[in-house]
Amino acid sequence: MDLEKLKYPIGKFNAPKKISEIAINRWIRDIEKLPNQLSRLCGKLTEAQLETPYRPGGWTIRQTIIHLSDSHMNAFIRFKLALTEDKPSIKPYEEQLWAELADGKNGDVKVALVLIKALHNRWAYLLKNMTPEQFDRQYFHTGSQKHSPLKEVTGMYSWHSKHHLAHITNALK
Repeated sequence: MDLEKLKYPIGKFNAPKKISEIAINRWIRDIEKLPNQLSRLCGKLTEAQLETPYRPGGWTIRQTIIHLSDSHMNAFIRFKLALTEDKPSIKPYEEQLWAELADGKNGDVKVALVLIKALHNRWAYLLKNMTPEQFDRQYFHTGSQKHSPLKEVTGMYSWHSKHHLAHITNALK
């Protein structure tokens, strides 16, 4: 399999030009389902399996799961900032370096799974109770230098969830 397909097993995220309420609701369901999908897939993996990289030079399954908790915590906070401030600036974080920290490389996956479950429960509740006007709210990403409306970001994190589930699934084959 070529490296690009290993990096992006479901393709890259492309936001639709027009985002419907149906799409937003589907994306919310994807975000809501991630904890159970991850638990079913990873809850009983051995230490050896957790140390399997999803591609040559890529993160291990452990790092990928912990990355999901890190990334989605950041996303949840970004949503809250955008909902309570006028186009707040958010900064990128060095996800590659976070994955190399002790908790990213060797952390307890069970703790990460519990965190993801609790986080996604709160995040899905927030998303389900947002108005169309709130989904139009934006933050400014200082790394990409672009304004990101929350409806588009919802789609991106639906994709992000499925993207890393595919990494883990492929690593276990």
